[in-house]
Amino acid sequence: MSRSRLFASLCGLVFLLNLARIIFAPLLDVIIAEFSIGEATAGLLVTLAWVGSAAPRLPTGWLLTKVPRHSVVIGSGAILTVASGFAATATSVRHLMVGAFLMGIASGVYFVSANPFLSELYPDRVGHVIGIHGAASQIAAVIAAPLVALTLLVDWRLSLWAIAVGAAVVTAYTGVAAMRTELPRAGSEDRNFVAGALSEWRIIVTALAIVGIASFIWQGVFNFYELYMQSKGLSPRASGLMLTIVFAAGIPAFYFGGDLADRLPRVPYLLGVVGTFAGTLLVLTTVDGLFGLIVMSGVIGFVIHALFPATDTFLLDTLPDSTRGSAYAVFSSLWMLIQALGSFVLGVFIEGGYSYDAVFIAAGLFLGATTLGLVVLERTGRLPS
Repeated sequence: MSRSRLFASLCGLVFLLNLARIIFAPLLDVIIAEFSIGEATAGLLVTLAWVGSAAPRLPTGWLLTKVPRHSVVIGSGAILTVASGFAATATSVRHLMVGAFLMGIASGVYFVSANPFLSELYPDRVGHVIGIHGAASQIAAVIAAPLVALTLLVDWRLSLWAIAVGAAVVTAYTGVAAMRTELPRAGSEDRNFVAGALSEWRIIVTALAIVGIASFIWQGVFNFYELYMQSKGLSPRASGLMLTIVFAAGIPAFYFGGDLADRLPRVPYLLGVVGTFAGTLLVLTTVDGLFGLIVMSGVIGFVIHALFPATDTFLLDTLPDSTRGSAYAVFSSLWMLIQALGSFVLGVFIEGGYSYDAVFIAAGLFLGATTLGLVVLERTGRLPS
């Protein structure tokens, strides 16, 4: 029961941390108008939140060889509390960028420490637990756009203040729950960060090769999804609804994706998800009607979000206790850095005069080609499983 309560508190904390990363996407229209910035600068703002999420992952991996995982998790909640309050007081775009970066740092510290911690709390159900935990974070993505719409009735900064207050309360409860729980000692042997990561380089490189490009493309797609829908003729309200559908589809995707990751061969499953995402992105560019966009938003949202629990399960269940924290931190850091650049790159192309459809078609074709190449390597036994 004590582990269940701790797990519930972690689900609450990840909800707020993911909300902190997602909240800037539905705020882009408001931020562009208030601070008089262009799409590239807006993309850079979102990119900084994700760069912030990537930046502390290597140092956090080293910290986990010295400090218990639950202590680092609680520290991430404290960072989020302060960072969200700082961002809420922004009077310039630079101030807001610093706040977004710090909010990203909180999420980076959390995920590097919490995901291995969860896999060690429930070693026999890694995919299932990661899936539920991911579904909790995805609920935040679903309510981000409606939350922003609600806070705009008062002030858009209210959404950031809500994150700050919520983080303070949930972090305190997580600390109490951790003190009352018998915690696992599975990570006690992971005490050499560099050696642990280097010993698992083949698994790390394989995972990045499979999911890196897909996540890079997805960052650009979802952060500009509302603007993309508006370019297809939808109203701002309808465009916000499309983004909500994308994220809502991720809730069952995390749950079922985690279960499937426990049951299916890991590498073929990952390749199947990535290849399907490439196909759905290409189909999305051909759809214009409201009904078709609703359907495709749901499909692409389900497919891409199934990728995340599958990736974490592959890493966390494959890596041994003696290297899990170190190797996962290196993978997570590199993966997030790759993702973080997606929004900025897309913003540059759009400001350069390219249409969303043209960029997405090129991205889908490139992703499909690279996935096909990886399938050939997997079938010939050249990828580690």
